[in-house]
Amino acid sequence: MTEKIRILIVDDHPVVRDGLRGMLSGQPEFEVAGEAQDGQQAVERAGRLAPNVVLMDLRMPVMDGVEATTRIRAALAGIHVLVLTTYDTDAEILRAIEAGATGYILKDAPREELYRAIRATAAGQSYLSPSVATRLMVQLRAPAESSLSQRELDVLTWVAKGASNKEIARALHLSEATVKSHLLHIFSKLGVNDRTQAVTLAMQKGIIELK
Repeated sequence: MTEKIRILIVDDHPVVRDGLRGMLSGQPEFEVAGEAQDGQQAVERAGRLAPNVVLMDLRMPVMDGVEATTRIRAALAGIHVLVLTTYDTDAEILRAIEAGATGYILKDAPREELYRAIRATAAGQSYLSPSVATRLMVQLRAPAESSLSQRELDVLTWVAKGASNKEIARALHLSEATVKSHLLHIFSKLGVNDRTQAVTLAMQKGIIELK
């Protein structure tokens, strides 16, 4: 007999948790291991209940889903997070993926798609809702110079000058964590892996100029 996929449901709305529990409990391949109403509870209960998949909402009180995902993935690498949310903005998607989410699906998805996403996530396979995947593809196909925000251009210009994250943070009145986040977005948009590649490509395309 195949072992069931254990799921932790995380959402701040009781009616949503009840609906998901009822839907998933009706499937013989799934077992609802527990529920949590905010990110802090999610982290605690993930450690205690050891689910295979955490169904994670994003916007919740006490601790949001991105921070909870970050903590779960850092402490419990064997547990995979599937974001289940109503938000499909580029910023939300990128934040969740950067935090370590294995999958991202919207709450208006058909139940069969949710089941497929859970199976894929439990197996450690990335899963993006089709509408989410489309948004990412549009962003990746957009010209890099038009998709970089002004703040990202500012950060990239300082990188080109040889400044460290600490120096950039001081110059732009940002935290070092925010500078790092901007750099991750820049790397993603330019399709590069490090600072040197980012600066080289940006200079070649005329995205930034050193005076």
